Amino acid sequence: MFSHAPEIWADFPELAAGVLTVEGLRSDSEITPALTPLHARALERLAAGPEGEFPEIQAWRRAFAKLGVKPTQYRCASEALLRRLRQTGEVPTIHPLIDLCNTVSLATALPIAVFDQALIEGALTVRFAQGDERYAAFSGEVETPPAGEVIFADAAGNAHARRWCNRQSRASAVTLGTERALIVVEALHAEAAADVQAALDLLAEYLSPRAVKPARLTQSAPLYPF
Repeated sequence: MFSHAPEIWADFPELAAGVLTVEGLRSDSEITPALTPLHARALERLAAGPEGEFPEIQAWRRAFAKLGVKPTQYRCASEALLRRLRQTGEVPTIHPLIDLCNTVSLATALPIAVFDQALIEGALTVRFAQGDERYAAFSGEVETPPAGEVIFADAAGNAHARRWCNRQSRASAVTLGTERALIVVEALHAEAAADVQAALDLLAEYLSPRAVKPARLTQSAPLYPF
């Protein structure tokens, strides 16, 4: 089960979230959609002004500040991608599914998390850390998020993302051996609900027929079985 804890909904009632599952991935899977229009959309928007002025990014900066996280030191994932695209003109190629999700994130300015479902133990919950969870960094180090930090935590106490949507863990990273993945889209700005739905629709279109069970989550319907 995936969900946001009641405390998250209580503190951030403006939250909009969407989830879908991708099935049947293999090392030889070809997820090769025409991503050029999505890149062009992101570049066109950046040409009109920096990512820090986007309402989607400003909403996450306010949330990070509310949580005691310096928003220009630790950026939400979509802001980090947009910043890199603006500065270098490209983002790295990692894995076909990750590349697609990163491109949709660039086009929508929404953070999109992707997890290998086989590497998540039990339920996955966006909640406040208790201070004893374990986060496997890509550097190889194991970190302990401080109590009160928003994390994606599974039933075994593994933190699969830190500072909400700032940084994911290598523990559940998608690889060429991934067969089933969970994708989570979140937003906090005024048009969050409509924009999350649009991002879900884009992902489902590009991943068809592998994408299954796309769903919007709300405070009154917060659970997603996977």
